[in-house]
Amino acid sequence: MPRENEECQKCRSRERHRLLYFYLKQDNFLFAGTNKNFLHFAPEYCLYQQFKKLEQINYTPCDLNPHFYRNLKTPIVQADITAIPYGNNMFDFIMCNHVLEHIENDQKALAELYRVMKPGGRGIFLVPIDERFEKTYEDFTITAPTERERAFGQSDHVRICGRDYLDRYREAGFKVTISDFGRNFSSKKRYKYGILPTQKIYLCEKEAQKIT
Repeated sequence: MPRENEECQKCRSRERHRLLYFYLKQDNFLFAGTNKNFLHFAPEYCLYQQFKKLEQINYTPCDLNPHFYRNLKTPIVQADITAIPYGNNMFDFIMCNHVLEHIENDQKALAELYRVMKPGGRGIFLVPIDERFEKTYEDFTITAPTERERAFGQSDHVRICGRDYLDRYREAGFKVTISDFGRNFSSKKRYKYGILPTQKIYLCEKEAQKIT
């Protein structure tokens, strides 16, 4: 059931998109300094419109099917998240939201995200976590769209991410910080901006290499 103020009628942003943008603005990692390399998987149009304006970053939006994006000033690069076409340690920041629940081999995808991230780099890889599930549910014998919708809630999903899903980030090598940033907003601002206080942000960091 749609929630009040869920989607902006002007830019089509949803609650998580607005929360992420406010978070990135206050965190300032992406916006501070110059020439930071930013890789954005499956770029949400509302966020793409903001990031492409930033002159201090080298913005690379990418998708497995770039032909779905039309008439964009910054072209979408074709990229398979399980075989990212870039070298090691290239990106300061990576955003990949509501993608991994579509990927059967998400462990390979996370390994690739770790590989292309610079030491000291950061990423935000949101997935829809169902707090009712302690463990992630997946069954790769379920392949028909109608059966996947029945099992996972959406025809192109391959799992229901449970509370244990963040362990997959850690197993890939990331340090994970969970932020309840949405709770920083007053009730008035939550309503104004359409922010869900229960929406968490998972910040994944690749620790800087130690000099010995």
